Amino acid sequence: FALLPHKTVLENIAFPLQMKGADTQGSIQRAASMIELVGLGGRENYFPRQLSGGQQQRVGIARSLAVEPDIWFLDEPFSALDPLIRKEMQDEFLRLQGMLNKTILFVTHDFDEALRLADRIAIMKDGIIEQIDTPANIVLSPSTEYVARFTNDVPREKVLNCQNIMEKIGDNVDLSDFRVRKDALIETVAEAVLNESKPVPVVGDNNEIIGVLNNKTIIHTLFGKNSTGPLDTSQTTDK
Repeated sequence: FALLPHKTVLENIAFPLQMKGADTQGSIQRAASMIELVGLGGRENYFPRQLSGGQQQRVGIARSLAVEPDIWFLDEPFSALDPLIRKEMQDEFLRLQGMLNKTILFVTHDFDEALRLADRIAIMKDGIIEQIDTPANIVLSPSTEYVARFTNDVPREKVLNCQNIMEKIGDNVDLSDFRVRKDALIETVAEAVLNESKPVPVVGDNNEIIGVLNNKTIIHTLFGKNSTGPLDTSQTTDK
């Protein structure tokens, strides 16, 4: 994680600010606020050797954010972590992403990680971008054979959300009281929808009903022919 072993957590995070010429007091205050942001309060005076791998990664994240970059660039930040800590750090990344409202460029060789974290994915081969698109479109409509190799084994429910497969609301339809958000992944709502006997409303950003899900659509998504391959996207809504 490129932490300086002879410096404390606080000093490591303040280091790039001091290299930019910031005054010591301002650097320390900024570093302290970053420590709280990444959940390392109380460990300001720890040295890297006293931290777990996940905690060391949090220090690295805090240090990269301390300089307030316009674009936050992360190059395989979680690749050296074991699976449990990696999942924890992915959750932390998503939390920070929701708070910071920054453009983030995240490099990874883990396609599952890209699907989980990205709004848009760029797949490269030999320095050339093969496809840039949403996770759902990458999986459902790979533009090249190379991209298709990444997506062959990806279950559709992991990338499709409710808006992708919802249907229009018919006239005089008796709807379920249960509702799902348009951006909820199918894998997170499938069981609940299947337990409903009536069509389930899909709601938008203002909690207005924009479509419905029914059991047949969910079952087709989960178990239909080629359920880990391309889906006929002509029946999905515009993303």
